[in-house]
Amino acid sequence: MSATPFYVHPTAEVEPGAEVGAGTRVWRQAHIRAQATVGEMCNIGKGVYIESHVRIGSRVKIQNHVSIFEGVEVEDGVFIGPHVCFTNDLYPRAITPTGQLKSADDWDITPTLVKYGASLGAGSVIVCGVTIGEFALVGAGSVVTKDVPAYALVLGNPARQHGYVCRCARRLVDVHEQEHKLLGWCEFCAQVCEIKTLP
Repeated sequence: MSATPFYVHPTAEVEPGAEVGAGTRVWRQAHIRAQATVGEMCNIGKGVYIESHVRIGSRVKIQNHVSIFEGVEVEDGVFIGPHVCFTNDLYPRAITPTGQLKSADDWDITPTLVKYGASLGAGSVIVCGVTIGEFALVGAGSVVTKDVPAYALVLGNPARQHGYVCRCARRLVDVHEQEHKLLGWCEFCAQVCEIKTLP
């Protein structure tokens, strides 16, 4: 019998039917449900819960006690800070209008997408139905209720944009339009960062 190509701590649970990529590490008391997919070279921290049908890309770092519920897709290279919580139902109720306990068939899952290289700060809440753009940065404790543009820095409750960040996560300065592009200067990288192409 060949060795498992990924590491699972003895107190963690990866259910049969879950897919976990080579080089991924699943730490203490994490729980990955059946039919969830986790890519290669990921780090799944203590107490992380990944529900069925969630899709996690490769080289993703998920810090302690994150909850990722069905309907969420996380692309490659995403950072998810400790205690981040994703929702998946815009109209949550435990019971039906007639007072019966809701079953799985009664839930209306609303999808959420976190794109390549984005970072979600500690304790942030991601309300379902949003897309968080490439290399966007969500500040700690923020509540995201609408789409976040690529490279945007958002903060607060509800989260609002407060500028743009570089791929290194430092704030860009001198953001300006030039030749149908939105550009910004990163003092840390000492280079111009292209934020987006303008129409």
